[in-house]
Amino acid sequence: MEVESSKSGNWKHSLVYLAFITLIIHLILHKHKLSGNDTVRVKRNPNLPLRFRYDGTFKILQVADMHYGNGIMSRCRDVLDEEFPYCSDLNTTHFLNTLILSENPDFIAFTGDNIFGPSTADAAESLLEAFGPAMESGLPWAAILGNHDQESTMNRAELMSLISLMDYSVSQTNPSAEGPTSSLKGSMMTDIDGFGNYNLRVYGAPGSHLANSSIFNLLFLDSGDRAVVQGVRTYGWIKESQLRWVRGISQRFQGQTSDTDQSADALPLTIPALGFFHIPIPEIRQLYYKKIVGQFQEAVACSSVNSGVLETLVSIGDVKAVFMGHDHTNDFCGNLDGIWFCYGGGIGYHGYGKAGWPRRARVILAELGKGDKAWMGVERIKTWKRLDDEKLSKIDEQVLWDHRPSR
Repeated sequence: MEVESSKSGNWKHSLVYLAFITLIIHLILHKHKLSGNDTVRVKRNPNLPLRFRYDGTFKILQVADMHYGNGIMSRCRDVLDEEFPYCSDLNTTHFLNTLILSENPDFIAFTGDNIFGPSTADAAESLLEAFGPAMESGLPWAAILGNHDQESTMNRAELMSLISLMDYSVSQTNPSAEGPTSSLKGSMMTDIDGFGNYNLRVYGAPGSHLANSSIFNLLFLDSGDRAVVQGVRTYGWIKESQLRWVRGISQRFQGQTSDTDQSADALPLTIPALGFFHIPIPEIRQLYYKKIVGQFQEAVACSSVNSGVLETLVSIGDVKAVFMGHDHTNDFCGNLDGIWFCYGGGIGYHGYGKAGWPRRARVILAELGKGDKAWMGVERIKTWKRLDDEKLSKIDEQVLWDHRPSR
């Protein structure tokens, strides 16, 4: 009797399982018909190339550590009860939409931990929700990965590939192979660590003699996620292959000036650049003892490996400022050997923060010099932060770099 009962139970379980599979297939096919997936959807591209405005400015909105989970189901962390009746990922989306409308940037830079893998049931779906405001704005945007993005259903290569295919994204999985050693023109570099290393050029203002010249560079680097060094777990770091690529980018533009006008007001200078990566370098710890603009509220969570990033950036001379994420309650800028390193300050409500300390984002403004008759090269780089409070407060405005500081 026990054997017959067991066989009967197994048969019933099999029937239920078969019915479940049939139902799933039916739902998938039904959804396919309703969603119109039989038609091919082409990626929407922004107006390119990236360029300065007619008024000689180029504005970047840095968005750090969204930590997006599952939308309305992902509750906020470290907020006061009286601040919000109910708080979720949608508060992050609302803040990002408000920033885009208020600041009207030319470009949006997402600096990692865009989604929080452990809270994400479907990485692709969460990425689409997280980047939704950027795609809906029609503005060009780019992203790099943090240490949490890959902790769900997609690895880092898959994540960057998907991000590069999203509407209005100018992100790249990795740089194109260039030079005499490249067998395929436009092929992707394979001898570089990580995913999400690329350079974006910004061109001069429309109608100016620099309209067809790149006068500003944006360098994006993958700082990795986690690693084990001598048996000890630590954070990732930027590898030598990536620094070698950065040096190559710099050498390519070495000697190239951002102005060809021979007037007295011309600004002959090496093309300035900004860097973007997620995990801070070890030297950021030194800023605890130096003058900074902003708040140093938590220990710097960096790798135990110092791969020479600062030394490389100082040696090439192009990079004037670097923008990072990772440490959500640090929002300061500090100077190391002539280069400013700035935290974005965490924007995401599902990521950790500090109760009573508003979420925030950083804005970067590059300004061209004005000649007698036309715009010249980049003259000044400024930054400030916006808070998610009632006034969308603007704080800590500062000049990061000025080609003519004595003016």
